[in-house]
Amino acid sequence: MLTHEELKTKILANPKARMEYERIEREEFALLDTMLKARHEAGLTQAQIAERMGTHAPAVARLESALASGKHSPSLTTLRKYAAALGKKLEIRFAPR
Repeated sequence: MLTHEELKTKILANPKARMEYERIEREEFALLDTMLKARHEAGLTQAQIAERMGTHAPAVARLESALASGKHSPSLTTLRKYAAALGKKLEIRFAPR
């Protein structure tokens, strides 16, 4: 199984994929990277996160892929549940540009 970085490198070798990647807002990728890193550091699978969130693994897969595609923004409630499943809390703040 490829790591996120290995998969990203492989995909970005395709010029069309690179254009789409650059089109998607950086903030969503940063959030996805943070979520995946936290899940990896916790040693949890999507199925384990789903169980802790009270949902099913495909829902967590959709959540993570939605951020990657830029087609859907998850609700704050969903992000709070994901964070709680990791034993963390969600913090949102405004930062200078």
